[in-house]
Amino acid sequence: MKIAVSGIGYVGLANACLLSKNNEVCLFDISQKRIDDINNYTSPIKDEYIEKYLNTKPSSLHAANDRSEAFKDADFIIIATPTNYDDEKNYFDTSSVEENIAYISKNFSSAVAVIKSTIPVGFTARMRSEYPNLKILFSPEFLREGKALYDNLYPSRIIVGDTSVEAKKFAELLKQGAEKKDIEVLFMQSTEAEAVKLFSNTYLALRVAYFNELDTYAELRGLDTASIIKGVSLDPRIGDFYNNPSFGYGGYCLPKDTKQLRANYKDVPENLITAIVESNDTRKAHITDMILEKKPSCVGVYRLTMKEGSDNFRASAIQSIMMGLRAHGVKVLVYEPTLSTNDFNGYEVCKSLDVFKSSCDVIVTNRMSDELKDVTSKVYTRDLFRKD
Repeated sequence: MKIAVSGIGYVGLANACLLSKNNEVCLFDISQKRIDDINNYTSPIKDEYIEKYLNTKPSSLHAANDRSEAFKDADFIIIATPTNYDDEKNYFDTSSVEENIAYISKNFSSAVAVIKSTIPVGFTARMRSEYPNLKILFSPEFLREGKALYDNLYPSRIIVGDTSVEAKKFAELLKQGAEKKDIEVLFMQSTEAEAVKLFSNTYLALRVAYFNELDTYAELRGLDTASIIKGVSLDPRIGDFYNNPSFGYGGYCLPKDTKQLRANYKDVPENLITAIVESNDTRKAHITDMILEKKPSCVGVYRLTMKEGSDNFRASAIQSIMMGLRAHGVKVLVYEPTLSTNDFNGYEVCKSLDVFKSSCDVIVTNRMSDELKDVTSKVYTRDLFRKD
């Protein structure tokens, strides 16, 4: 098979690596740097398994800056472009996905278009009605930042929002590239598959928000959060996982997907979905207040990234906290080694860890690091279990 992938992000690159084990894969992106990185077998994102795979210099994987070249003769064209949430429209901005579908329909209608981007419920059905000459599938992704290829090699499940021969063929391609055996594969209608993605991520956000609110209660009442969480989590119905308090959920998916699901609930009774979205804002405000109680003159932010093993800090909770601190006139100094600039959104970036630690009277970090062991008296974190 020849497979094309539009979008060199976590989803696009992880799928490209997986599928290029048994097929010829060509990636396309609007970023020339990302294209050059792929052709030089360098990962443009931090992901251990992707980096290891590219180090093998797979001849079946390459990238092109010409979309027509990338898509030419492709059996499947995967669309993995970003769909950010538009707060003004209260909906995903799906323009990049729609533009790709229009282009494929006009120029490569014999190919099967596979949407991997996160989209609103009902989007695929609308695209099919607008482009009846094109076969369009939706297949949701369930990937973690920094573990994207691993989660494709050992998937929890494969879901394709279609029941056609093409859908089964695409699912088989994913299975062929995986290392895990006996993978659960589900075929369903596209609207149900779209709902699976949004409800899955919103449940994960709910779990984060729940343990964060537990931690807020314990912190303000002077209780031992860790003891409570351990006691709660030993119940097998709840489980001892995904329960480490944080500054709030962030990243590529959870903030935007929870808001999109809430928007999809228009005219449908609900309380919980809205509460999940609002709980995250409440948590970030609480963290800001707890830092301000220490009456700091300079707060150091140790890493903008929210997760160990990731270089992404899009929508990270710490950024909202930084804004809150600045609004109260507190100086904020950032230590983020992945940044090459001396400024981040108007905040000073310190290149030296030693200078950073000596310049701040309070250091906040979402996840504790051994690099801060010598200044633990300055550190404010809610990381209790040293895990994500």
